[in-house]
Amino acid sequence: MSHLPAADLGPALGRGLLSFPVTHFRADLSFDEAAYRDHLAWLSRYEVAGLFAAGGTGEGFSLTTAEIHRVVRAAVSEVDGRVPVLAPASAGTATAVEQARAAEAAGADGILLFPPYLTEAGQDGLIEHVAAVCGATSLGVVFYHRANAACGDVTVARMAERCPNLVGFKDGVGNIETMTRIVARLGDRLTYIGGLPTAETFAPAYQALGATTYSSAIFNFVPEFALEFYRAVRANDRGTVQRHLREFFLPYLDLRDRHKGYAVSIIKAGLAAVNRPAGPVRPPLTGLTDAELAELTGLVNKIARTETPR
Repeated sequence: MSHLPAADLGPALGRGLLSFPVTHFRADLSFDEAAYRDHLAWLSRYEVAGLFAAGGTGEGFSLTTAEIHRVVRAAVSEVDGRVPVLAPASAGTATAVEQARAAEAAGADGILLFPPYLTEAGQDGLIEHVAAVCGATSLGVVFYHRANAACGDVTVARMAERCPNLVGFKDGVGNIETMTRIVARLGDRLTYIGGLPTAETFAPAYQALGATTYSSAIFNFVPEFALEFYRAVRANDRGTVQRHLREFFLPYLDLRDRHKGYAVSIIKAGLAAVNRPAGPVRPPLTGLTDAELAELTGLVNKIARTETPR
């Protein structure tokens, strides 16, 4: 099965917008593969540079290992090479290694390496964790820098030296000084990706730091609007960026921040708002209330446009 070569993955991701597709569930919370495939077919027709299957917005943390493999296989099959598909490697090191190997066997183009589950570790331990996963696959690996996987520029440089197939650095910490140090030290050795929740609100600042892309959750339900905003960021069109922030993103953030976990739940609510339902979220997440869904629908209607792929 053909994969995107590791050396090509980073530059490919850096050339456009990225997104985490939601994972579709039935009312009984089982995986709805047919609906998931339909969603991927729709998203992959747009100008997206990469899709992260079973990621954070995809509720990968709530999936069993068998379900993750099934979601990844479905994504690879449905997208069929139109867009790079990255699979998750998560939990402890041994599990992450297994997931990376399974993703390569399934035909994924790359790995998004999540922080190890729960356990805090020193910088040397994080290097060994990354090295073990990178050493288990020939795929390009993107390191997700967040939570208990936060590290400094020297650590990232040591990871890159140890791991030729470490191709990307996705930042979910938001420390500007740390990002400045990492980009200054490693230059174009890695592709830098904005990975904070609702990454659009940080996108102009991250572009100034050297991150040419970010992962957009709202791409799931308003792909044309998400792409319009991305293009405005890349073109330094501050007028359009500020207008979209005022009209959509800031009130959207107010709604998102009402409850823990809504950063994920609000995306499935957004799909309901555009009549492309993806089913419920799994516990421990909770869905938006009917009143909150009505608020979100009103926001979406304000920026509504015909969602026709270009």
